[in-house]
Amino acid sequence: MGSIDKRDNTPQLLNRLRMRQVALILAIEEQQTLRGAAAQLGLTQPAATKMLHELEDALGQPLFDRVGRKLKRNAAGDRVFDYFRAMRGSMEALNRELGELRQGSAGRLAVGSIMAASPGRLTQALLDLKQQLPLLEMEVAVDTSDRLLAQLQEGVLEVVVGRMATASTAECSFRPIEDESLAFIVRNDHPLLALRQVAFADLQRYGWVLQPAGSPMRTVIEQEFREHCTPLPRGLIETGSILTTINLVRNSDMVGVIPLTVGALNDAHGMLRIVPYVLRHRLESYGSLVRRDRPMSLPAQMFLELLHRAEPD
Repeated sequence: MGSIDKRDNTPQLLNRLRMRQVALILAIEEQQTLRGAAAQLGLTQPAATKMLHELEDALGQPLFDRVGRKLKRNAAGDRVFDYFRAMRGSMEALNRELGELRQGSAGRLAVGSIMAASPGRLTQALLDLKQQLPLLEMEVAVDTSDRLLAQLQEGVLEVVVGRMATASTAECSFRPIEDESLAFIVRNDHPLLALRQVAFADLQRYGWVLQPAGSPMRTVIEQEFREHCTPLPRGLIETGSILTTINLVRNSDMVGVIPLTVGALNDAHGMLRIVPYVLRHRLESYGSLVRRDRPMSLPAQMFLELLHRAEPD
């Protein structure tokens, strides 16, 4: 067998790689054809063809297979596209920061968080940061970990408070915060509340509201069903919105599953009730996630310091 070349060819690749080639790969993904990508970038098709061949020559392998008139990424093309998409995210973030510096503003911070962190840590860290940087513009997206991590990879978000839920997190730095328990919730006068003890079979008599497949919370629930040798209920409602879950539960006999921190807060205010049933498994710890290959802005650094220092009241 031949030996593997372990020489670092990165400097040569950087010398040959052009941002126009990055834009071309992204345009091919969007348009699906070289002709369409060329038109989007204001290039002739021969010029785009030459640019693609030069990139493939620099990388040492083809990136696309031709399927009819369309170009379909191969395995190498998939990896190159992922990295080029991240590069575009980095350039967009850089452009925003430079524009903010030109305007003399305090900058902008885009954060994503799972719902479990919102009532305590996230809120406190954001308020503390706002006190230190009163002119800072902040955007907070609340969603499931898998969806937030996709936005982190694309550069839409700079920091995510979530879980190491997908393969893309191999490119992220993760700092744990704490474990999270789940709660089964029902409306205040639900029949389940009349039972002294609630068994898993009791829960099956009612409809369910669950997070979408692929989310960490859904994975834990599916594991519970498998261990009870019970298939997932038919006709369930799927939503990544905790607020929607709560509203559906409060106005029906359905059972919902939400983070215990959120459930306990709503229970204490008389909005809903927590069913006395304990899951066999807990969600993995959540924490902060940032890209390793992307420099953090000063507001992001300050937010992380406050997040890991903050304790919910």
